[in-house]
Parts: sequence; C-alpha cells; structure tokens
Amino acid sequence: MKPGPDPLPETLLFVRHGATAYNLANLRCGGDIDTPLVDAGRGQAQALAAVIRERRPRPGIIVTSALARTHETARIVADAVGLEIVVEPRLAERLLGGWNGVPAGTLLPWFEPGVEPPGGGESNEQFIARIAAALRHSLVPRLPQRPLLVGSRGVARVLGLLCGKPLATPVANAAMLEFPTAPLLALASDRWNARGISAAPSRATPAPPPPAS
Repeated sequence: MKPGPDPLPETLLFVRHGATAYNLANLRCGGDIDTPLVDAGRGQAQALAAVIRERRPRPGIIVTSALARTHETARIVADAVGLEIVVEPRLAERLLGGWNGVPAGTLLPWFEPGVEPPGGGESNEQFIARIAAALRHSLVPRLPQRPLLVGSRGVARVLGLLCGKPLATPVANAAMLEFPTAPLLALASDRWNARGISAAPSRATPAPPPPAS
C-alpha cells in the first residue's frame, strides 16, 4: 500500500532577514537596493538557526528571494539545520525607487492606491500581485514540505494580508511569524484577486538574541 501524500501544515513559518546597515540606521531599503547583512545581522541569523533546529516538526525546505540579506540569512539557517534553499526572485522586497534611504518615520503615500514611488518604484498593488504570484508558483506547491519562508518586512506585511492576518506592528529583524496555510491555497485558483483580502491581527515572536561574543 503506497503511503499517502504528506499532510499540509496548518501554519507557514516566516522569518525576517537579519539586520543590515540600512536597518540599523532606520532607513527604508527596498528590493532595488541589494545590501548585505552586518555582523549583528549574522549573529541574529545564527541565533535564529539554533531556534529552528530545535523546532518539532522542523521545516523541510527554505524558500527565499535572491537579495543578499534574505539569501544570506537563509544560508546560515540552511547550513545549521541541513535544508535545501529554493530561490524565488519575485519574493524580493517592494521596489522603492526614490523612496530608498528615506527615514522610516517619513510620511509618504506608501499605500495610496496606484501611487508608484518616483524612480522606478512599485505601487502597493503591483507589489501585492508580485508576491502573490511568487507564493502561488514557488511556495504553495511546497506546503507539504513545511517550508520556511525567509523574507523582508514588506513581504511579511503582504503575507499577512493574503492570509487574512494583517500585521499590527512592523516585523523586527530575525523575528519569527506563523501564518495559516489554508488561505494560501486560494492563491492556486485562477479566480483569486486581491479584493478578497480581509483583516485580522497577527503576532510576532521576538527575535532570539545574538550569541554572546
């Protein structure tokens, strides 16, 4: 008798990448700026790897973008836990164009409908559609493998919207979140559209402290 398919996990595990120089300076940094982790960010990723290694059940695969900050975080975790990495370039942070380098507290029309940042940025709608397409193609088919999604703050925000769990607060570097997987299955439908997004709170798990030097 052949074994049945692996059951789908009830939640998707997401972690934000470790800290970069932009993060430490509290400056906006979109997917069109490919900045690496700083040493503190690598320490966060190593501490995160230790937490994930002890999880039961463990993730079976890592999905991340091609950006240096997410891929390096994913690589540190993958090497510590022994996981394969799948790179999906469309999971990069929102393209911010001329809004890159702006202090995080600056009032700009970040989420106004149809507003594209100057200098080649994406509108919020374009970003949501890109992330939804990436999840549909590269993550939903891998749900039976219990994927770990390593991404950026903006990706976490969109994931929360798609899952009906809007984030109440921004996600800190190396923070861990869990989202329900059932709403993600709707992305596989040709009839899915962003108008189906609903609102509900979500909680972040505090980032583990970096290891002592």
